[in-house]
Amino acid sequence: MSILKKERAFIPLAIATFLLATPVAQAATEIQWWHAFTGRLGELLDEQVATFNESQDDYAVVAINKGNYSETLNAGIAAFRASEHPTLLQVFEVGTATMMGAKGAIKPVYEVMAESEAKFEPDAYLAAVAGYYTTTDGQMLSLPYNSSTPVLFINNDALEEAGIDSSSPPATWEEVGEILTTLKDKGHECPLTTAWQSWVHLENLSAYHNVPFATKANGFEAADTELAFNSPAQVKHIETMGQWAQDGKFVYLGRRNEGGANFRSGECALFTESSAGYAGIKSEAQFDFSIAPLPYWGDVEGAPQNTIIGGASLWALAGKTDEEYEAAAAFLSFLSSSTIQAKWHQNTGYLPITMAAYEQSKGEGYYEANLGTEISIIQMTGKAPTENSKGLRLGSFDQIRGIIDEELEGVWNGSKDAQTALDTAVTRGNELLRRFEKSQR
Repeated sequence: MSILKKERAFIPLAIATFLLATPVAQAATEIQWWHAFTGRLGELLDEQVATFNESQDDYAVVAINKGNYSETLNAGIAAFRASEHPTLLQVFEVGTATMMGAKGAIKPVYEVMAESEAKFEPDAYLAAVAGYYTTTDGQMLSLPYNSSTPVLFINNDALEEAGIDSSSPPATWEEVGEILTTLKDKGHECPLTTAWQSWVHLENLSAYHNVPFATKANGFEAADTELAFNSPAQVKHIETMGQWAQDGKFVYLGRRNEGGANFRSGECALFTESSAGYAGIKSEAQFDFSIAPLPYWGDVEGAPQNTIIGGASLWALAGKTDEEYEAAAAFLSFLSSSTIQAKWHQNTGYLPITMAAYEQSKGEGYYEANLGTEISIIQMTGKAPTENSKGLRLGSFDQIRGIIDEELEGVWNGSKDAQTALDTAVTRGNELLRRFEKSQR
């Protein structure tokens, strides 16, 4: 054999020997997380993902925005049917019963964490938050991610210009009414606006005044629940707001959080909104603002009780590999760490989901330096929740909210009275509940 032939014969053997001797880098297990955040919240979410991905080499999370909460839920459902779904899906709180009823579509978080042997301590989470997403025997189905509760944001400059002492924020709706009258008399074009009208002014109003929004402990006890938000307490509130709308004291700007832009620009003086509105207001407002507890009606016995959460949790969807669930478990454990949670809470206004994150924020002096940011936690945890104030678990709730929005709009524009609107919303909503109940059999 010639020298050239010998060299050619040895080349493949040399390459094979080199490959066997050289460690091959394992590709990170990649998972997708579909979410509903844009703007400042989207930026902070992307920062969390980047921090996780840079902290280790085994897993890579790809975060993808799928529109608003409703659009993200619908996208997840459609993708699951087509077997093109993500590993993790952000679902707003009103979709909880829908996800629980989606047999075979979810893999409960407690199973994901247990099978992956990831760090997971259910008792470490705030009970008022975790209870929303757990079974009656305490098993967590989805991980609380962004949990908020409504508060009152106040444009202090607007109040002072109208001769109102902003150092004493209103505690009751009666006091709010007096402020709105003064603002309107002084020529203010937008004394009050709101975000998420059903969540703030019916769902939380009911919990805060310890009256049922629905029967069967607001749906926690059974699926054969019926809506009950047309009682005197709710009717009085909606009737009053309807009159304020007619008088130009309450300006309705949309079903979601459209009014936030009007408050952040200084146009509106008072704003009932999620505590998570803090992130945008802090970064955009060019005026002095403060945060106050959600007002209550002073003539309702036992009020205020406690408000309930909004926001969303993270659901693991079924049909993924063990490696993908391990990646999901590692990421969920990362998100629950006190350092990440404290930073998220402080930057966004969302509740810290663990007591450790709350204590860390307190120890860092965050609440002393940012007055009002502790209100949401105190408002949620100051009293032990009752069956009327521990939350809502209703099927087809996103669609029911749409009905409520439609009926409330009739009150705001003066075409319906409060009692008629709420009676109609209850009747129409109950029809959806019966269909959902039937689908669960």
